[in-house]
Amino acid sequence: MLIGELSRRTGVHAHQLRYYESQGLLEPGRGFNGYREYADDAVLTVTQIRRLLGAGLSTQEIADLLPCATGDAPDLEPCSELLDTLRARLEDLDERIDTLDRSRRALRAYIGAAERRVAPGHGAGAS
Repeated sequence: MLIGELSRRTGVHAHQLRYYESQGLLEPGRGFNGYREYADDAVLTVTQIRRLLGAGLSTQEIADLLPCATGDAPDLEPCSELLDTLRARLEDLDERIDTLDRSRRALRAYIGAAERRVAPGHGAGAS
């Protein structure tokens, strides 16, 4: 199938499909006219890529994990470095969440301190 049909069947724009190809996630053949030609299993591969991206994985991480993927979900078969990659991504997310949580608490404290210093009837937005 050509890139336009793959785009229609997956709901993924052609430029994104070309990006996936540049990242080594998709490997189309080339027709005699030079056009990209995708096998039918490219639909499943694009579905897997989209779902793994939705889990917060980078295209580089997906390139490592894609050979382990089966089915639409995708299910990940245990293959080399699979768990290390997923655990590292989860650890990174946990650290980012902790940082955001600390930032949220600090901002709330600053807001609370500023609100306590405003005299009644003279708060921000009072006219």
